[in-house]
Amino acid sequence: MSFTATPFPGLFVYEPKIFNDDRGYFFESYNENTFKESGINIPFVQDNQARSVYGVLRGLHYQLAPHAQTKLVRVLEGEIMDVVVDIRKGSPSYAKVFTICLSAGNKKQLFIPKGFAHGYAVLSQTAEVMYKCDTFYNKACEGGIAYNDPELNIDWGIPLDKAIVSEKDIKLVPLARAIHNFVFEES
Repeated sequence: MSFTATPFPGLFVYEPKIFNDDRGYFFESYNENTFKESGINIPFVQDNQARSVYGVLRGLHYQLAPHAQTKLVRVLEGEIMDVVVDIRKGSPSYAKVFTICLSAGNKKQLFIPKGFAHGYAVLSQTAEVMYKCDTFYNKACEGGIAYNDPELNIDWGIPLDKAIVSEKDIKLVPLARAIHNFVFEES
């Protein structure tokens, strides 16, 4: 099992070891001991799963502290462009965007620490996305950033005029006006 550091402190790509044979494949999508051995000691408490069609764009979402969430995102079916924005004040990657293609085929996962806004766009006909969270959802602490913030200039991998976006997400504001309370802490 492999963790690859990104240029964003605390953000990792996780690639599990895949065992293939003529019957198919097997892999451990999550093993608490493996994560702990890699310095990631996060007690996940909630799993979320969503199925969407091509062009659905979800995000950019986060939960404010003290209900901020660490997430481990993976794709069970299809392919997505997964997007995070570092919104930890004082971070060397503050207001920077990281994108990665996650798919059922590549089996990569994205480990997203607290302090990142997260979203994704569906690149395949359909996609089923699952992610673990270390804190329970709290509606009162919802936060978000506009997916089309011109300062962020995110490439979602789909034409934005074809994006299917919820009313709630359409109303989100640019990062410069978003309320967030994250502060970067060196580890």
